[in-house]
Amino acid sequence: MDELVALCKRRGFIFQSNEIYGGLQGVYDYGPLGVELKNNLKNSWWKSIVYNRDDVEGIDTSILTHPDVLKYSGHEDTFTDPLVDCKSCGLRFREDQIPEQCIGEELTEPREFNLMFKTNVGPVVDDSSHAYLRPETAQQIYINFKNIVDSTSRSLPFGIAQIGKSFRNEITPRNFIFRVREFEQMELEFFVSPGEDEAWHKKWIENRVKWWVTQGIPNEKLKLLEVTGKDLAHYSKSTVDIMYSFPHGMEELEGIANRTDFDLGSHTKNQKDLKINAKVMDNKDSNTRLAIQNQDKEWIVPYVIEPSAGVDRGVLAVINEAFTIENLEENKKRTVLRFKKHLSPIKAAVIPLKRNNDDLVSLAHSVKSSLQKYQIGRVVVENTGNIGKSYRKHDEIGTPLCITIDFDSLDSNTITIRDRDSMRQTTISIDNVQQYFLDYYSNESA
Repeated sequence: MDELVALCKRRGFIFQSNEIYGGLQGVYDYGPLGVELKNNLKNSWWKSIVYNRDDVEGIDTSILTHPDVLKYSGHEDTFTDPLVDCKSCGLRFREDQIPEQCIGEELTEPREFNLMFKTNVGPVVDDSSHAYLRPETAQQIYINFKNIVDSTSRSLPFGIAQIGKSFRNEITPRNFIFRVREFEQMELEFFVSPGEDEAWHKKWIENRVKWWVTQGIPNEKLKLLEVTGKDLAHYSKSTVDIMYSFPHGMEELEGIANRTDFDLGSHTKNQKDLKINAKVMDNKDSNTRLAIQNQDKEWIVPYVIEPSAGVDRGVLAVINEAFTIENLEENKKRTVLRFKKHLSPIKAAVIPLKRNNDDLVSLAHSVKSSLQKYQIGRVVVENTGNIGKSYRKHDEIGTPLCITIDFDSLDSNTITIRDRDSMRQTTISIDNVQQYFLDYYSNESA
């Protein structure tokens, strides 16, 4: 983990937020390469979930959340962690995360600590103006259920997908970007008829494992964990976590939950008129019926299958999996990030052989522009004049292709393309570079 953290800062992937003032614990900023990697991972998810399917719609909802939403969802009462204090050092931490130096010391009795960030809306600060920063993206999907059905004429089964920021006031953020206070989620709420939920749950578990494999996570590094007992959320009929071997240990990468009809049943009006199976709080505040008619024109409250993944955890996993230190000849080593092509922050680096040579640099920018116009991803000109260092740099940040512009490029209209993984160099005509680039990136599905 220390090597990954150092690489991420040195190369501009991830920085500690507010570092010049000592840093803000549990909050991180994504640098020039980090934002590209993160966006590529999100784009891959969105294509897989929304574009490549005919039964999912996208949505983007507000972060500020009405308190009634989180009252009826159960978050106000149950979204807590057990908090204890060490009487010797005065530190506070989760009951299940006692640091070594405090084991055996006198601790306070655990008390429940609500993880939601509370704020106020408007100029008056009192109990009537409070709201929350959303602790998850899911609830705003549920309360928009009728809006989506009415505007798209969807029928079951169908899903609503969202990528967005969520906020949890973690007692002890830890393990770099694995557990943080401000994070992004990729969540799908897939609505199905009661009785079809178990089959759909299995389908989505298989679907999500396959997707992570296409992001470069080996199948053998993933394990399925059936959540049971007190670890199973109160709303869940069944939850399976996709576990991954992070640098700090085996932990959850994504959860796929069968949430039954709890969510729509919690937020709907006229609950007594609907056959709700889940145990829900009596709701007299909702003004909308969150149900849908089946083929027999009966109103039913759909069950929900929820694949939910953390973007930041995904970024950490793909960086960890891509990170490679190779032994070369003459006792030399090179660090390589072997990202899948579609995830690489930079798709190609165009490198003039001699720094600031007008003819070489001008040609390099021309080649760069010819490739950038396809919008496959970011293409850069690396005008350093040191070809060896440029190769090593782009190996370390995961750039699949380096394109060298040398004096033969001016005389013979040729360029040299170097492959990141094999280090093999191929000389082709400049006239063919665009087709080479397009063919290279069309050979991998994101």
